[in-house]
Amino acid sequence: MSRLIRNALTMLLVMTVIVGLIYPLAATGVAQLLFPHQANGSLVERDGKPIGSELIGQSFTDPRYFWGRPSATTPQPNNGTASNGSNLGPTNPALHDAVQQRIDALHAADPGNIATVPADLVTASGSGLDPDISPAAAQYQVARVARVRKLSTEQVQTLVAQATQGRQLGLLGEPRVNVLQLNLALDGLQTR
Repeated sequence: MSRLIRNALTMLLVMTVIVGLIYPLAATGVAQLLFPHQANGSLVERDGKPIGSELIGQSFTDPRYFWGRPSATTPQPNNGTASNGSNLGPTNPALHDAVQQRIDALHAADPGNIATVPADLVTASGSGLDPDISPAAAQYQVARVARVRKLSTEQVQTLVAQATQGRQLGLLGEPRVNVLQLNLALDGLQTR
């Protein structure tokens, strides 16, 4: 019996070292070597300081900026440690009220815009952290951003076109616009 226990404990120790130490260190080393930007959180920097990540949305509410998808994370929006959706179903009155409040906020920021509000501007994603919006959601906001920043709509549409990413590998997902990158491009345009 003691031989079986010794073999079991030896196997436990060996597997702990392999799976708990060697494999994670090897995976981290390979990731740092081949994909350092992604392995370090896909951070976006300005003036050498990290200001966000390409992978986690940020809340923009100033009319000078493009607004991203709403976030359902708590206690604050886009909380990376609490990734989740709202879990509100389509028949839940709380979801209807939240969507209506978001539509009202968009209309208050741009009262002249009578276009249909794209769904991704008023509904949270499953993770609550989505950094991207659809090109339609970006186009919906072009006139407001151009007016508030005193830019031509053509200048802003050019930035949206430049920030629009196609489908991955040409077939996966949908075209999307990273809100943080677009807003940084806007700020860069204004500083020139």
